[in-house]
Amino acid sequence: MAAYEEQEYNKPFSLRVWAKMFPFFRPYKKYFLMTAGLNVFLAGADILVPLFQSYAIDHFITLHTVKGLKLFALVYVLMIVLQTISVYISVHAATTIEMNIGRDLKWAQFAHLQTLSFSYYNTTPVGYIHARVMSDTLKIASMIAWGLVDMFWALVYVTAVFAVMLLLNPGLALIIMLVVPGIAVLTVYFQNKILSWNRKVRRINSQITGAYNEGITGVKTSKSLGIEENNDREFFKKTTEMHMVSSRSAKLNAVYIPLILFCGSVVSAIVLARGGEMVQNGRIHLGTLSVFISYAVIIFEPIQQLARLLSELISCQANIERVTDLLEQEPNVVDREEVINRYGDAFTAKKENWERIRGDVVFEDVSFRYPDGKEYVLEHFNLHVPAGKNVAIVGETGAGKSTLVNLLGRFFEPTAGRILIDGVDYRERSQLWLHSQMGYVLQNPHLFSGTLRENIRYGRLDASDEEVEKAARQVSAHTIAEKLPCGYESSVGESGGRLSVGEKQLISFARAILADPAIFVLDEATSSIDTKTEQMIQHAVDHLMKGHTSFVIAHRLSTIRKADLILVVKNGKIIEQGTHQELLGQGGYYQELYARQFEEETAMQVFAGGER
Repeated sequence: MAAYEEQEYNKPFSLRVWAKMFPFFRPYKKYFLMTAGLNVFLAGADILVPLFQSYAIDHFITLHTVKGLKLFALVYVLMIVLQTISVYISVHAATTIEMNIGRDLKWAQFAHLQTLSFSYYNTTPVGYIHARVMSDTLKIASMIAWGLVDMFWALVYVTAVFAVMLLLNPGLALIIMLVVPGIAVLTVYFQNKILSWNRKVRRINSQITGAYNEGITGVKTSKSLGIEENNDREFFKKTTEMHMVSSRSAKLNAVYIPLILFCGSVVSAIVLARGGEMVQNGRIHLGTLSVFISYAVIIFEPIQQLARLLSELISCQANIERVTDLLEQEPNVVDREEVINRYGDAFTAKKENWERIRGDVVFEDVSFRYPDGKEYVLEHFNLHVPAGKNVAIVGETGAGKSTLVNLLGRFFEPTAGRILIDGVDYRERSQLWLHSQMGYVLQNPHLFSGTLRENIRYGRLDASDEEVEKAARQVSAHTIAEKLPCGYESSVGESGGRLSVGEKQLISFARAILADPAIFVLDEATSSIDTKTEQMIQHAVDHLMKGHTSFVIAHRLSTIRKADLILVVKNGKIIEQGTHQELLGQGGYYQELYARQFEEETAMQVFAGGER
């Protein structure tokens, strides 16, 4: 995670970066034009208010008359009504822009994440992805909808105010304008400092998001290890650091804002003194002085706002870079264009062109190394598994047993050589075609939020309720439904949190069986199930694997004695292969593993007997 969070996005402002967002802006261009036009009107209305006051002073108060007051009041009220309607429409349009662009960016990122290869998720922290999809997207949408609009209003307002002041009285206008460079220098200095600290705030916030995610998802581990105090201490450090940098940013604002207000008050006093003298000498009207006083009081706020928004605009570029970096991530495994045209992609499957897999698998002179690795995990590996045969892969933890099934499932592709499914290089067909005809039961099964029935039905979305329950019964998963209050309609909780690991494993078995795949992959799928449960499903699994090609990564060697072929993996290499009896007869590494595990299981049984 640190490698991503330490990456700085502080390039100078670039239209090329912002241009990457134009496809997301384009559908809402009418709303942008609407808000732009309305903000020109609103800026004009804000400028007219002091002029209305000037007119009232010079024509009604100074002359002690109410002649024309009704017409004046009518026009003034009409302007206020139009201003109110414009604000309403402008806010509605800006909200529409924010909500839609935010939705489209999240949607685009989520859809793109579905296309990325397995390796991306192996190396990218969940907190990193979550921050891009949520925090960065929110900042971009807010900046586009409100920041750009407010900048446009402030720019039009400041320009028009200076133009009006110069027309009314160049001398007084210059007094105000001479202070502007000083205000600009102060603003640039403080905004750069504030921006720097705000970047630190966002970076630490992303780290806190990741830590919070890990703390919640790993709560069972934390409690079982008794490390709550350590977690609390580490989280306290992060939040304390967040508090420190946030306070620093707030202190800078606490100095900056009063300075701007002070400058505005000084200018107002100078204008009042100079303008009052000019009124007494008859050089300007009292109403004109009131205009300058009004402008002097409020002109620095839009200037300050303009500078702040400009800094935020530059800062927002970093958010855009982070989002576009995710959207521009290329998957390591990609179907060719002609394959997509025939078989479809992950979102538009052309199932009418899909051939049914028989399950004949060939590894033909396959060599492989991971994208970030230097050494080959497999070299010139050859293997033929006829359809319907059962292959077991054994070895110690970390030996590289999962590499073969990852290659078989095309989560990775061979660095050299080919993998043939039914005699055809599997790159000649789509990933979805292959994945839809393979059944996976993983060591750590994942369940989705929803009901028990929905989780089993993910194996085949068009399955009927009867087919779902039949699949569950075949692996004894119906016993879970019998224990739950609402049966198959019971919620399993987030990530299946309401169920035990063994129960989740049974559901994943039922899900795979419902799919009726041509190829089964069991990745130590019975390692989390107690012996009694394992015995209940072993017969069902043996029965269901008849006629299906299967690859079993085995933890308990006793479960794979009937396998047609056993591959023994050590340090990422296939060092032995054969049947159970053949490998025992060789007296090699497999025989050593088997003997060691037999001794451990015997010792455990003796220990359990002693306990009783």
